[in-house]
Amino acid sequence: MRLVEQILDEFGGPAAVVFDPFSGTGTTALCAAYRGKTGVATDINPFLIWLANAKARIYDAAAIASAAHAAQLAVTAAQDPQGVVADCPPISNIQRWWSPPALDFLLRLKAAIDAHATGDATLLKVAFCRTVMTLSNAAFNHQSMSFRSPTTTVGIDAAGDFPAQFLRDVAHVAAGAADNPGGVAQYIQSDARGGLAQWRDRIDLLITSPPYPNRMSYIRELRPYMYWLGYLSTGRQAGELDWEAIGGTWGVATSRLAQWLPGGRSAPAGMLATLAAIRAAHWKNGPLLANYVHKYCEDMFTHLLATVPLLRVGATVHYIVGNSIFYGQLVPAQDWLAEQMAAVGLQKVQIAPIRKRNSKKGLVEFAVTGVRQM
Repeated sequence: MRLVEQILDEFGGPAAVVFDPFSGTGTTALCAAYRGKTGVATDINPFLIWLANAKARIYDAAAIASAAHAAQLAVTAAQDPQGVVADCPPISNIQRWWSPPALDFLLRLKAAIDAHATGDATLLKVAFCRTVMTLSNAAFNHQSMSFRSPTTTVGIDAAGDFPAQFLRDVAHVAAGAADNPGGVAQYIQSDARGGLAQWRDRIDLLITSPPYPNRMSYIRELRPYMYWLGYLSTGRQAGELDWEAIGGTWGVATSRLAQWLPGGRSAPAGMLATLAAIRAAHWKNGPLLANYVHKYCEDMFTHLLATVPLLRVGATVHYIVGNSIFYGQLVPAQDWLAEQMAAVGLQKVQIAPIRKRNSKKGLVEFAVTGVRQM
């Protein structure tokens, strides 16, 4: 958020329209709205669009009070042994995620929220998502999510504490909802490779952090929320969504890489040599990873071709992207992106390192910037 605010201070005019084509949880457009600007953002994931719109909405005192009252009713209903129980989300190996008492409470709470949240239940559902993760065995002591040992407590000692946790989460969400932005943030479910023609020649400033070519699933850690709220019903749907996303790699998205063929886009300097080295590094996974990197580059070029027409003359673009390493081969995503930006007509393209990504030597995040001058 600090980086977005710095860019807005330097490049965002008083009436700027700010665009984020890889919205994620909605940070860029929301920052713009809090500064009185118009934020427009897209993402391919419907859950993320719902969440971002929930964060950007205007909530008055009556809506917040109604959510707090509905939360109390839901908690009371969830503790009734004879109460309604929601259908269990079809998450594979669900016992890894929640202990039996926690899962039972969440199923009863979900049914109670659906029954007692009169009108809009957005705030309760956001709070429910927080509770879902707090009560889970998920651990975040690695760059990718893992699970605690079944014998490790999650900070909630007994079933009687579960309702209190949910009410704390409701209070937290309500406090945030009371702080409404002064501008507008609009979130649209759309593919970053096209489909936003209504914003042609209207964007003053682009700020985004696209997926990195690091073979990390951008849906894996969202699955629990998406299953609980009904955005997913099968594991295959998760894989299909990852396949549709740039840089996705989960389930069917991985298996299809073996059959993927290049579309003939012009290759950045050095890319083909890097792909050849990755391909030769391992008899099985080398070709798969080479295809992954190649497809990522082609998808990013397609994205740039679709995005340039949305920019006004004089608009600046700011991509925050990280490099990667496969089998000792450096994938300089920032250099390739800069070359692609120049190829689609952006000018004054520059690369600046921002920070190290983690403790692994050589992994860095960069700001790749440019201007549409004609």
